[in-house]
Amino acid sequence: MNDQAQGLRNLISNRQNPQTSTVTRIITVTSGKGGVGKSNFTLNFALALQKRGFRVLVFDADIGLANIDVLMGISAKYSLYHLLKQEKTIWEIINVGYNGLQFIAGGSGFNDLIRLTEEQLDYFAQQVDQLNGSVDYIIFDTGAGLSKETLKFILAAEETIVVTTPEPTSVTDAYAIIKMVNSMREPVRFKLVVNRATDWQEGKHTADKISLVAKRFLQLDIPALGFVADDSCVSRAVKKQVPFTIEYPACTASQSIDKLVEAFISRQTPMDQQKSAVKGFLSKMIRLLKQ
Repeated sequence: MNDQAQGLRNLISNRQNPQTSTVTRIITVTSGKGGVGKSNFTLNFALALQKRGFRVLVFDADIGLANIDVLMGISAKYSLYHLLKQEKTIWEIINVGYNGLQFIAGGSGFNDLIRLTEEQLDYFAQQVDQLNGSVDYIIFDTGAGLSKETLKFILAAEETIVVTTPEPTSVTDAYAIIKMVNSMREPVRFKLVVNRATDWQEGKHTADKISLVAKRFLQLDIPALGFVADDSCVSRAVKKQVPFTIEYPACTASQSIDKLVEAFISRQTPMDQQKSAVKGFLSKMIRLLKQ
């Protein structure tokens, strides 16, 4: 695809001229249960950020069910597995999708993280640390539910977006994952996204239910970024293996993503330019992996 060729040229340019003044932010996207459209949200959220001039890298950290590449109809030649085995560098496992979006396929690779030797952990940290400054956002699409690997990514990241739907089981599971993470006594900033909402009122009502319970019982303030409309264009795009914001940019779901991203950007607080979120993430991740 032409987008992929242009993306590769941009990626090479970024490596040759790293913008070290950029502070890379780390975000995880998770959900309490599967089937809520988490990965589809992550992909289109990342593309919307990219459209606004931000450089984004998506890490597919959904163990065993990695599908960011499938949603784009791209077969990833290398994945995190090849990095952990020290067969490839971080730059060699980066793939490029629509509009130059960079992504790293994960699959079983993230499952191997909890079994790494000291030497392998050091190599992993050294490699990932090279990403600092080369992109504005690194987004980890974690697995649904609270596996050991997902928990470590959430605890190590700067902030976590929890995706739910208005279905009662999804709402219950979303709150459960927030409650579990909160019990670990690590500072995690949560934000809510309600996917497949019939309208704004249903989206707000769903988010309010979780926010009110979290405030009452966990003393947590969890703002809602917004909602994504329940739109048939989403399933049609999935069948075509093209992101819906690319295939149907004017559809209701795409408009929802645009509004949601604008809200996300407007709420971003300045970071210390001397602070490396990547180093902080890696330091916490390695500490958690050694526990």
